[in-house]
Amino acid sequence: MEQFFRIGIFSSTHGIRGEIKVYPTTDSPARFSRLKKVILETPKEKLDLEVEKARFFKGMVILKFKGIDNINDIERYKGASLWVSREDAAPLEEGSFYVADLLGCRVETEEGRYLGTLQEVLPTGANDVFVVKDTETEGSREYLLPNIRDCVKRISPEEGRIVVHLMDGLEDL
Repeated sequence: MEQFFRIGIFSSTHGIRGEIKVYPTTDSPARFSRLKKVILETPKEKLDLEVEKARFFKGMVILKFKGIDNINDIERYKGASLWVSREDAAPLEEGSFYVADLLGCRVETEEGRYLGTLQEVLPTGANDVFVVKDTETEGSREYLLPNIRDCVKRISPEEGRIVVHLMDGLEDL
C-alpha cells in the first residue's frame, strides 16, 4: 500500500510574501484547511514544510508555509508535487478507499474470470469509473466499469483484488 498521497501541484506563486497557488489533485480540497504539514517534492529534492495558513481562491488553494516569507524562497519549486503521509491523509468514510491503494489491483468477475488490472479511476460526478486493462493476454482489452453496487461487488486492497459483476452491455463497449 502507498505510504504517501499526492494532494496537489504547486502551479505559481501568489504575491511576494512566499505564498503559493496549488492545483488540488485530491477529491477533497477542503482537506487543505486542516492541513498541518506537507512534503514538497521536486525531481532533485524533498522539503518537509509546515503549513501556516490555507485559503481558497477560484478553484485553487493558496498556501503559506512557516519560515518562507519571500517569493524568492519558494519560486524555484514551481511545478513541484505536494504530498502527505498516510498518517496525515484525510480520514476515510466506512467502505471508502484511497485510489492509490486500488491502482494495480486484479479485477475479476464473480465467476473468477480475469478482466485485467485497475489502471485509473475517473471521477464523473455521479460515480467514479474504473478503467480496467487486460495487458496479459493478446488484444489488450479495456473495460470501463462504473463504481456502483450493481457492478462492483467487493473491493479488497489488502488482497489486491476487486470482484465485479459485468452488467448487460458492459462487455460490448
